[in-house]
Amino acid sequence: MANIEVRNPERDIHRLRIRLGVAWVIVLVCFGILGARFFYLQVVRYPDFHAQAEDNRIALVPVPPRRGLIYDRNGVLLADNVPDYTLEISPRRVADVERTIDDLAQILEVTAFDRRRFKRLLAEARNQDSVPIRTRLSDEELARFAAMRYRFPGVEIRARLFRTYPMGETAAHVIGYIGRISVDDKRRLEESERLSEYAGSTHMGKIGVEASYERQLHGRAGFEEIEVSAGGRTVRSLSHTPPVAGANLILSLDIRLQQLAEEWFGDRRGALVAIEPRTGDVIAMVSKPVFDPNLFVDGIDVATWQALNEDPDNPLLNRPLRGTYPPGSTYKPFMALAALTTGARTPEFTISDPGYFLLGNHRFRDSRPSGHGTVNLHKSIVVSSDTYYYKLAYEMGVDAIHDFMAPWGFGQLTGIDLEHEATGILPSSQWKLKRYKKKWHPGETPSVGIGQGYNAFTILQLAHATATLANDGVVMRPHVVRSIEDPVSRERNLTVRAPSRSIGLSPEHLALVRSAMVEVNRVGTGRIAFRGAEYVAAGKTGTSQVIGIRQGERYDARRIAERHRDHSLFMAFAPAEAPRLALAIIVENGGFGAQAAAPIARKVFDYYLLGKLPGDPPGAATSAASAAATGAKPGAAAAQPEGENEQDLRDVPERIGPEPISPTEVNRQ
Repeated sequence: MANIEVRNPERDIHRLRIRLGVAWVIVLVCFGILGARFFYLQVVRYPDFHAQAEDNRIALVPVPPRRGLIYDRNGVLLADNVPDYTLEISPRRVADVERTIDDLAQILEVTAFDRRRFKRLLAEARNQDSVPIRTRLSDEELARFAAMRYRFPGVEIRARLFRTYPMGETAAHVIGYIGRISVDDKRRLEESERLSEYAGSTHMGKIGVEASYERQLHGRAGFEEIEVSAGGRTVRSLSHTPPVAGANLILSLDIRLQQLAEEWFGDRRGALVAIEPRTGDVIAMVSKPVFDPNLFVDGIDVATWQALNEDPDNPLLNRPLRGTYPPGSTYKPFMALAALTTGARTPEFTISDPGYFLLGNHRFRDSRPSGHGTVNLHKSIVVSSDTYYYKLAYEMGVDAIHDFMAPWGFGQLTGIDLEHEATGILPSSQWKLKRYKKKWHPGETPSVGIGQGYNAFTILQLAHATATLANDGVVMRPHVVRSIEDPVSRERNLTVRAPSRSIGLSPEHLALVRSAMVEVNRVGTGRIAFRGAEYVAAGKTGTSQVIGIRQGERYDARRIAERHRDHSLFMAFAPAEAPRLALAIIVENGGFGAQAAAPIARKVFDYYLLGKLPGDPPGAATSAASAAATGAKPGAAAAQPEGENEQDLRDVPERIGPEPISPTEVNRQ
């Protein structure tokens, strides 16, 4: 009979209980492990994970706008944006910045200048996410860093737009440059409640039209909503509000003429402003010497900055805008208009010019010691009679002269669309009392009449007044930006549409003065420079004395230090019957007006009106440019035109101001 196993219920229950107990122990151990893990993650590691969670969030990143471009009147690009790469460090994500820079220097070139700039920008960029340590990386440098990128958390390669000026030094004072936003810039932006407009931007205009049209050029920032990882890298873009590009500027400059005019100055210091009388467009605005604006975009190095600042020729000075000079005899056409308008002189009135003007026991010299004989108003301009204008100024008085000249823009801001324009000095009795706490003496007035004395104007003011004279007294505000172009629609809006005002002048008086200015370039002091011209130009030479000559001595440029020689000035417009261009020019220490300034003016007119590049007129005095071409030493006294008497071309007396003479001489004269 087969064995039959009988189940033992108690034993089975016991085994089941053991199994259940083991299972419960295992479950409890597992839950214990999970609980311990939860405790570790939620309590022990809470600060770390909380920080990472905070970093791994949605960020609103500003997107800087593309800066507007700058063109000349003919469409030549003058200021561009070029894409390039920078290497930037995020200080908040780097434990040891100095060590990181040292490590970067092992694979990339990091100069002492790069380090100094980084420290300066780091101190200024309090709220900036990253600071550049290197700019304009080459392809080879990009590849080297990309291969080692894992070693540098918090260091990123970023694509940036860099401002560049393709024409280099040409028109640098007009175009200006941009530079990094400084602490002072931020303070000004905060005060004007515009700081938010510069979110993400690192640069802004510093001088020139880059500064004066900063609002138009800058554009409006956009924003991108992104998700970033705990390591600071972008995970994905959630939304994007594109920036609005800045407007483009169309300058009134003819950049080719500007470039040529700068070349024609050679190594000489000076300024030139050429204006279209009918519109106020500034066609050329030369300041010599010049500088390269590209040096300032990334931050100029100390040595170059020091060299520019300590240069005795002062290349950073915008001479047409800020340099002030006595206008010399270029003032005489305006004095003639003042005489006719106020009734102080009639066209027929004449004086006898003996070569001097006596006032009490003082004598004012004429540029021609033997005098000009009988002189009327027309002849006074043609031969540049100082005696005529000494007498005229003394009889009119300084306040009457001031009141007539102020509407022409002398000693006033012209309103040009560039910042930091100098006012200059248009003297009056009230001005002297306010400045020197002294009364005006009648003996100070004669020198004012020949553009000397306290007179000090910018070349821009002289060019502006000349353009107004050429435009029959209709004043157009001078401007270097002709129009502003919308970057999307390409619609252009003119910056100046209508005249500012009109000076009430008699057509007969205007015709008389303008005809005399034509004779200046035909038979007068400007005849050499404009000999053989294919158009009729009206002009006036001028000379501004730098140092006085003692009584009894003669002016000899060869015996005078270069920086003590006279300044050469010239103002003109052409064609005389329908002026298309008016200009004023000064060549510092260039001699008398016909010697250096007038030949350059002739070249400007030839190019602008005829489209040709003339050589020096036959027999003309050697200008700075021709001196360089012939090997003459820069700054040397200009050569005297063959067969010409210097005294006929000089338009300034050898001594400015009165010289005392004895009572015996007074009675004799």
